[in-house]
Amino acid sequence: MAWIEKYGHGGDLLTAQTQFGLGSTPLLDFSANINPLGPPPKVMQTIKEQLETIVHYPDPAQRKLKEKLARRLELQTEQIIIGNGAAECMALIILALEPKTVGVVYPCFSEYEKLSNAFGAKIKACYGRAEQQFKPKLQDLFALFNEVDLVFIGHPNNPTGVIYSLAELEEIAAQAESTNTYLVIDEAFIDFIPKNKQVTLLPNLEQYKNIIFVRSMTKFYAIPGLRLGFAVAQPEIIAKLQNKQVTWSVNQLALTAGEICLDEIQYEEETIALIEEQREYLKQAIQERFGWFVFSGQANFLLIRLPQSMNVAKLQWEMGKRGVMIRSCAMYPGLTDQDFRIAVRTKQENDQLLSALQKVVDEGGANLCR
Repeated sequence: MAWIEKYGHGGDLLTAQTQFGLGSTPLLDFSANINPLGPPPKVMQTIKEQLETIVHYPDPAQRKLKEKLARRLELQTEQIIIGNGAAECMALIILALEPKTVGVVYPCFSEYEKLSNAFGAKIKACYGRAEQQFKPKLQDLFALFNEVDLVFIGHPNNPTGVIYSLAELEEIAAQAESTNTYLVIDEAFIDFIPKNKQVTLLPNLEQYKNIIFVRSMTKFYAIPGLRLGFAVAQPEIIAKLQNKQVTWSVNQLALTAGEICLDEIQYEEETIALIEEQREYLKQAIQERFGWFVFSGQANFLLIRLPQSMNVAKLQWEMGKRGVMIRSCAMYPGLTDQDFRIAVRTKQENDQLLSALQKVVDEGGANLCR
């Protein structure tokens, strides 16, 4: 029984279709954390209208999108770099800053370790604890800063959805400054949190010379096939990243989509309201129907732990045969083969997920055990 996360991530429809013998059958994908509303309609319309622009090179300086982002975030364009997804921004950070040792907090997004290893950095880690929603003890995290050149933290963290308090972030940032360590705060999922509940140090960027914020536009605006993300830091750091970036790494259609997305205020509000409502709905339904433990994440996904007698590989297999993809978290250091992650989608899709889970449990509960 093979994992569908052959390449280390969710959302691999081709592998899933092949693995489960579904051919081109559409899959209900809860393994990738993408806005269930799909791209803003105006994005789709404009891309169709501007397909002919692919005969021209994109702006190598990404000026229009940078200017719109700068106005939105109240920054200078020199403090922003646009990337071919947040992952490119992370790669540029490691390439440009050349850390010999990178610190991570397990469980976390696998690209932190993968990119660090790819570019010659060693990994040192501390672990979050389940009883603390997988946040690390601050003294453990602070000790890590004394041993590494750069630290990644997810906020909200993937796959746990955990967020830090403002006081915690300020303490972490102070530790980064005192040890002269780069701190990369991955905020790829922060846009899914209501504006009045978002916690970020970004407005105080001027206070921190060593902090780099990474954000994604592909997840919130449902354009992962286009790839679009950005990083924010002091101009000196951004200049180093730009010196490592391949010219035209961000394509013309992605830049156009990004410019339009930043005007879609109603879409943003509808997305946030949907995710907040449906995350709570899914959490309660899973706890009440199945008695499984759901961690209290704040993003557009939920981390779930099965009873000790059950194995997530078997659950994933049975769900896959029914055309529903879930994300096994067994390969995340710090998690177990009882853990899986699901995206929060629309009420109709969430009910389909719950119905499929119920059928799997009712029809083959014994087959899910070790």
